[in-house]
Amino acid sequence: MKTVMFGGSISSRTSLLFVLLVCTAYFRFSSAFIDGLVPNGNFELAPKMSDMKGTVVVGRYAIPKWEISGFVEYIKSGQKQGDMILVVPEGAYAVRLGNEASIKQRLPVTRGMYYSITFSAARTCAQEEKLNVSVAPEWGVLPMQTMYSSNGWDSYAWAFQAKSNVAEIVIHNPGVEEDPACGPLIDSVAIRALYPPRPSGMNLIRNGDFEEGPYIFPNTSWGVLIPPNIEDDHSPLPGWMVESLKAVKYIDLAHFSVPEGKRAVELVAGKESAIAQVVRTVAGTDYVLSFAIGDASNYCEGSMIVEAFAGRDTVKVPYESRGKGGYKRAILRFKAASERTRLMFFSTFYTMRNDSSLCGPVVDDVKVLVAHRA
Repeated sequence: MKTVMFGGSISSRTSLLFVLLVCTAYFRFSSAFIDGLVPNGNFELAPKMSDMKGTVVVGRYAIPKWEISGFVEYIKSGQKQGDMILVVPEGAYAVRLGNEASIKQRLPVTRGMYYSITFSAARTCAQEEKLNVSVAPEWGVLPMQTMYSSNGWDSYAWAFQAKSNVAEIVIHNPGVEEDPACGPLIDSVAIRALYPPRPSGMNLIRNGDFEEGPYIFPNTSWGVLIPPNIEDDHSPLPGWMVESLKAVKYIDLAHFSVPEGKRAVELVAGKESAIAQVVRTVAGTDYVLSFAIGDASNYCEGSMIVEAFAGRDTVKVPYESRGKGGYKRAILRFKAASERTRLMFFSTFYTMRNDSSLCGPVVDDVKVLVAHRA
């Protein structure tokens, strides 16, 4: 048998070292990249019976893969609380965060990269339920007074920039109620790495097709709410800011009608639901802003108007929705007044479905091009 000796020339040893470094970097990055449910993100792995007192979870590490604190319950779908039936959106189980309760998990990430957390939540019995989502040193408080879906569950996205190679994700209920069990249900926690988009080709808009965004659960049909930038320092929708008091909804082709590609944005709260982006322009130059508006094929019917702004210029685009899909294209010609031009879109009216859930027009395929002279 021949014995292989690691000797050889300096160049061969250098090449071997280079290969090892590349492989180490590759596997380190691979272990940090996460796109989908976090470990036991759907809470289907249950605590041991010895770690339960009724529905209350006892023990800091009783829920597999999670660390808990405060009044945490393990809820089975269909469980009753008084006259209320607790429903779980995916699978059979979820957790409920009572007074000052939290769930926590540490995940490998890549330092400096941006990530978006997506989770589903539902109100139960507290009057002003809200959730504090954090990855130290960043945090955001997401109010849950407005429910956007008809079944009581909404999915939320929240973004952060990794400050180290480990992110400690915490979802915390800061409320204190007379009934310590009162608090939101949590299910299906996922994470996705975000890649800051750049203008493509001659289009000055970044992520104008909305293809880059938070994780959308494949088995849910209500999209993902992207909170206002006052509640999130980093947008889960790269390139865009939610400059409003209410969230916008991120939707996908698998469950909705989308004008272009696989993703789009639904403006679900009238003038309180706006998206904006600042683009680099040349003062005195003429540009054309083009975009598509339509309906998401979610039975959102009625007269809609999308207002688009480019600096000082604006256009109102009407769309008559039958709630069964479809779209139209619109343009706004404008002359740049400075080196940066702010673009914004919002819906003029509030729109509701027959079940009283909020909905609105869809915006997609946004482009800003230099206007060619005739």
